[in-house]
Amino acid sequence: MVDIIVVGSGPAGLSAAITARMRGKSVTIIGNSSAESGLAKAAEIGNYPGLPGLSGAELSGKMLMHAVGMGAEHVTGRVTTILPVGRELSVSYGSEIATGASLILATGVVQSSVFPGEAELLGRGVSYCATCDGMLYKGKKVCVVCLSPDAEEEANFLESIGCRVTRLKTKKIKVNGEDKVTSVTADGNELECDGVFILRATIAPTALLPGLETDKGHIKVDRAMKTNIPGVFAAGDCTGTPYQVAKAAGEGQIAVLSAVEYLAHR
Repeated sequence: MVDIIVVGSGPAGLSAAITARMRGKSVTIIGNSSAESGLAKAAEIGNYPGLPGLSGAELSGKMLMHAVGMGAEHVTGRVTTILPVGRELSVSYGSEIATGASLILATGVVQSSVFPGEAELLGRGVSYCATCDGMLYKGKKVCVVCLSPDAEEEANFLESIGCRVTRLKTKKIKVNGEDKVTSVTADGNELECDGVFILRATIAPTALLPGLETDKGHIKVDRAMKTNIPGVFAAGDCTGTPYQVAKAAGEGQIAVLSAVEYLAHR
């Protein structure tokens, strides 16, 4: 058993793991391959303080190397179930089970079923974040698939920075292109574009941890990143917008400091 299990190997989870090791706590990070994350496929991250111009893959790679170099254990796997067992938390991933005295959920935003062509062109014209990738399309044609409450706001942002925006509210979408996005077919009509922003509502993660409270699809936390379940904390995109690397890293640090305090008073 370890002191802290971190579910998710993005900026929030890795930030938490680094601080956990600095506080002398044993930590296991469980996450999917970093190459599958939206961050890793970002062409450039321009707003992370002190490290301008890095690609998403470079930034996530540096974070992972830092955490592992500090002594955090990192395992690749998809978490399927989390259950409180006495004073411990049992995390099932693949055919393995990890146990910890506390848990940090840093799962990111879980996307729903994908549109045809979406997965194949992710990072090559398909994006989930207007504020992250919008500047790459300044002066270009983009389609915005508005399936989330804040989609209109993000579409307005894209227009404000000079993108030529077509807004779509249908779920009958097909993304076209070979090496990059060339068009989107919406309700049978093909629209030429250089990129497509698919903005979905998040899916409540209560299936992962029964009894976990959510608010509009995000994990409900207080300012200390505590959930309603003792010993369980959350950080990053899974707690809500803005979906930004700096915000995720900061929340990861807050969450782990709260976990350390929890462990001290168990």
